Amino acid sequence: MNQLLYIVLGVVAGIFGGMFGVGGATILVPALIYLFGLTQHQAQGTTLAIMIPPIGLLAAMRYYYSGNVKLGMAGFICIGFLIGGLFGAHLAHFIPDQALKKIFGIFLLVVAIRMIFWK
Repeated sequence: MNQLLYIVLGVVAGIFGGMFGVGGATILVPALIYLFGLTQHQAQGTTLAIMIPPIGLLAAMRYYYSGNVKLGMAGFICIGFLIGGLFGAHLAHFIPDQALKKIFGIFLLVVAIRMIFWK
């Protein structure tokens, strides 16, 4: 039964990812914590493991065919993400779970407020 729930969560995250370009941090991490009981560290690690296969490939192709992908920019950001992801994952292990959860929540709150009230 859990496998079906995992697939449903993946579909929901995929829909949001395809619509808004989000998924890992905004959908999967909170869902893994509050619906499946993972710790903050486990949820973040599991979400990163989910991103290893080309999960966004089909959605990105759809955007590309509509002329909405900047490939050069994406390539360089990918290089930075690779390096930054390694550094961030290393750093996260020095932060206690509850503190990391609070930092994550504040990050989401700041982004949400900025998206709502700034141009």
